[in-house]
Amino acid sequence: MSDIRTLQAQELPESLALSQFAFQYELSAEEQAERISETDPKQIWGYYVQDKLAAKLHLLDFHTWLNGQRYAMGGIAGVATWPEYRRGGMVKQLLIQALKVMRERGQTISFLHPFKFEFYRKFGWEAYVDYLKYEIPADKLPRFEAAAGSKVVRVEKDGELLNGIYAKYALQYNGMLDRDGVWWNKYLKAKQGTAAVYVNPQGEQTGYVIYQVKAFTATVHEMVFLDEEARRGLWKFIADHDSMITKVELKAPIDDELAFLVPDPRFKQEKVTYFSARIVDVEAFLSQYAFEARSEAEPVYIRISDPYAEWNEGVYRLTFTGSGKAAQVAKLPAGELPAEDHVLSCSIQTLSALFIGYKKAGFLSRIGHLQGSDERIRRLEAAIPERTTYLADFF
Repeated sequence: MSDIRTLQAQELPESLALSQFAFQYELSAEEQAERISETDPKQIWGYYVQDKLAAKLHLLDFHTWLNGQRYAMGGIAGVATWPEYRRGGMVKQLLIQALKVMRERGQTISFLHPFKFEFYRKFGWEAYVDYLKYEIPADKLPRFEAAAGSKVVRVEKDGELLNGIYAKYALQYNGMLDRDGVWWNKYLKAKQGTAAVYVNPQGEQTGYVIYQVKAFTATVHEMVFLDEEARRGLWKFIADHDSMITKVELKAPIDDELAFLVPDPRFKQEKVTYFSARIVDVEAFLSQYAFEARSEAEPVYIRISDPYAEWNEGVYRLTFTGSGKAAQVAKLPAGELPAEDHVLSCSIQTLSALFIGYKKAGFLSRIGHLQGSDERIRRLEAAIPERTTYLADFF
């Protein structure tokens, strides 16, 4: 007898034991008690076999930014199965259940950190973000000049203080979290070290850095800046630690241009593919989507295949009205389908990569992931805003 359900409070130790086994870490008794006290059992879905926990996943409530719009997002984490139950389709059933729950909650998009991209691609999740991992020797650090009248002030690691800067920064990207107070507390608790804020000559806080110096390495957990002046001021601050470090390590958005700005760009720069995304509810997602302003009368038709969320299967019509950015979205009944040569076709994972801004329609067409006429491919690509994807968090 098997059952899929959320956990009860008394079952949290069993869930934590599975996590420690699957992800190969150990917590002390005190750390286990703290972790359990901070965990909501209703966020964990378990697959039970004869009343024993065999597999689980965590379904977390988040919000993310896409083209300046705030989307409800379901974060999937902690997916694990005891070895004696593996390859029995339990994770598949948990993911299908999670999709249903997210749709009911209005979470139209989902993110997860895959242990294997190919595994989650089968269920509709697709890579959506890359970042740059820097390792910069102290003698290659930027030597920027600070703006006259500016300053960098060391501050307490306070999410309420930093969020005013972070929120403006996050809006510039697709896929960043809208951090609430609970998440800030969790995030900062995990980041050892110091926080410092950049204050421009007008007295405005336009950047911050969270970093730790240990074993002659400055690990920058997060560097956020709202303009070039703040970037240069924060990098000068980090570079002024050169007498006590041999290198700086940090991650940056994939479009970061630091290497072009320094005298010698030959430092280690690694491109890392990070999280995956999936549209959960196509019609609701597209109805909220901010397209490029368009004034054409002819609609765009897209056929979506999604075997694990049957409510998404079908042909959608996007009608652009006036010069605004919204589109009227309708899922068409079988009797109202247009001629086949008017329709673009793709899978749910391709649609997710396309509309989150990770890959363009033209590229997806060239590699055979998006089918349709060249003219309609170009029209769809023109309707989707260009914006870099990024995620500074982990869950």
